[in-house]
Amino acid sequence: MRRASGLRTGGFTLVELLVVLAIGGLLLAVAPPLISSAMPAVELKAAARRTAGGLRLAREIAVAQGRDAAWVLDIGSNRYSIEGDHRSGSLPGGLEIELLAADEEMRSNSVGAIRFYPDGSSTGGRVILKRGDAGYQVGVNWLTGRILIADWERR
Repeated sequence: MRRASGLRTGGFTLVELLVVLAIGGLLLAVAPPLISSAMPAVELKAAARRTAGGLRLAREIAVAQGRDAAWVLDIGSNRYSIEGDHRSGSLPGGLEIELLAADEEMRSNSVGAIRFYPDGSSTGGRVILKRGDAGYQVGVNWLTGRILIADWERR
């Protein structure tokens, strides 16, 4: 509406609203492919953090309770657990998982463990989580029991 003086009273015209809706629709059409292409990398990093968290929990149990605690990984089912404890977790499907652990902690070709001792030390080992040519490795220092996440690349 216009007043006699030529000033508008407020609001948007139909053309302005259609332009805004068209821009919004274009953004919604473009954004999902960009987000989904980033998801595998995010999922891989989350799996590495979840692995490190499970290992840290096993170490904390060993130190706090004064007993050995083994973090057991079943590569076949992408599941891990803490031996003698009810806590367990899973890793996303579609990942290549490799466990490098002490020979005496390997229970089969697909099941192995990293054991932590009451003084914080461990048997040491490394879990490699990969998809394609990139991934992460979660390493456990045998002397200190320290757990670190590092990038992994196929060589």
